[in-house]
Amino acid sequence: MKITLTRSLLMAALAWTATQPVLAQEVTFKISHFLPAVASTQKAVLQPWCDEMGQLSSGRIKCQFYPSMQLGGTPGQLADQVKNGVADIAWTAPGYSPGRFPKTEALELPGVLPLGGLAGGRAIWDFYGQQLKDEYKDYKVLALHGDGGMNIHTASKLLASAGDFKGVKLRAPNRTIARTLTALGATPVAMPPAQVTEAIAKGVVDGASAVWEVMLPTKLDEVTKFHFETPADRPVMGATVLALLMNKQKYDALPADLKAIVDKVSGLPLVERYGKVWDEASIAARNKVTALPGHKLTVVSGATYDAILKQTEVVEKEWLADAKAKNINGEALLAAARASARKSAH
Repeated sequence: MKITLTRSLLMAALAWTATQPVLAQEVTFKISHFLPAVASTQKAVLQPWCDEMGQLSSGRIKCQFYPSMQLGGTPGQLADQVKNGVADIAWTAPGYSPGRFPKTEALELPGVLPLGGLAGGRAIWDFYGQQLKDEYKDYKVLALHGDGGMNIHTASKLLASAGDFKGVKLRAPNRTIARTLTALGATPVAMPPAQVTEAIAKGVVDGASAVWEVMLPTKLDEVTKFHFETPADRPVMGATVLALLMNKQKYDALPADLKAIVDKVSGLPLVERYGKVWDEASIAARNKVTALPGHKLTVVSGATYDAILKQTEVVEKEWLADAKAKNINGEALLAAARASARKSAH
């Protein structure tokens, strides 16, 4: 009697459970990056991106941010942190891990990318789709974009020609820009973005290769007075490619509907979101910084720009030699990078 009653209750419970809606899976993405929370990448790109995913998923997708390397390590370790699951998503520069993403470096060479976050981002994403998928096979790539093109900011030395770089110590964000600065006679110094302002204030370096967008959140405007940039209608002197990478296992474990939401708002739409925000922030920072008392902006063009680009041709040769040593067809990659750049500029 008892066994029959127990069995009946169990069957009734199972039948009731089967009629109830299955609780929809929720997920919180741990997102790590190397800049302060007030920087454009979190405030104006990633937070709105997360909010959009939250709305599309009826609140099932959430984000927890860890700015300024709060999960530990250095910016150069972010690619490993996301690969190993320390973070679910990381925003980083592939160039912070020298030699690990050699094909990506083609985009950072002098005279390749167009000026600007939007144009540069479209070129980078186009090139990624054609040439870089194998280089990022360990990740779910959410976005690859650019920093808009390198500028030089110095504390006391005015830079206005190729010859002015000789002997100047400058922070370099990646290996390719370090080689570009070396070709111009400067001494590149590698250091994380968070250390640059203090290093300039203490005279450890004379200035930095940095884009306008990071000037205000890192307070670079407080320690530099002279600003050097190349013309808007010519390819940039160098650039830093930036990546939003997701742990592949984390992505693969998502329910199909949440995967679809991540895909919908990532890729080219996210690259273009980055580009527009980057350009707006760069223009605002440029206007604010150059209006400060005692600040001077030098825009090189014409013969001066040509002389600088000529002097940096050795950087391309060095990269081609490195590519050959790794059995990479550097000439074909570089041609494809330039083709993507031309396409995005129109």
